[in-house]
Amino acid sequence: MGIYLVSVEAEEWFGEASEEEGGRGHVAAALNEELGRRGLPEYGPAAVPGETGFVHGSGRVFEEKLIPPMDGFSRLCDAHLTLEEAEILCGWSVLVPFSLEEEIRLDVESAYTDSIMVAGAPQMLVLAERLAAAVELPTAEVPGMGDHLGLTMWFLDGAAKGLAATRPGPWADDLDTAFYVALYLRAAQHSIRRGCPIVYT
Repeated sequence: MGIYLVSVEAEEWFGEASEEEGGRGHVAAALNEELGRRGLPEYGPAAVPGETGFVHGSGRVFEEKLIPPMDGFSRLCDAHLTLEEAEILCGWSVLVPFSLEEEIRLDVESAYTDSIMVAGAPQMLVLAERLAAAVELPTAEVPGMGDHLGLTMWFLDGAAKGLAATRPGPWADDLDTAFYVALYLRAAQHSIRRGCPIVYT
């Protein structure tokens, strides 16, 4: 149980199954309708031949669990982002890999909200990078290839604490906050790298 951030494969994005069963076809259809209304091309993640499901160490799938408290991260956003920027970084329901000049709100219910906000990963990446710089996140050492709960476990199983002992800085003073900075940074990077949506589930 709990809330996860997960990448969505092409077959799931276009799937007609319910959201609980992994289908996102209703979201894909609503998004493409709105993109068309704005004169933008339709979007759909491309299926990669020979790639199916999770393969350990492949970086194909993004799945992380939101476990630590977010109080410190909220304060960090207040200090370094405008309200509009914080909404782009934290207020979305669906993250897409292409640029959006402004977020898109869809009148579609999700598991957590009565409507869906779609944000562009390139815009979110810029904001996440700003926060990473503010806390001096050691991005070279933080897991970045999307193994199953790799980032979550890195922060929770002691590896982050071990690095914090030798790499002090603002990030090491509040590992819960650093986790969320890393989470949104890696989510945006994965979405762009793999060309796939990321959703809360």
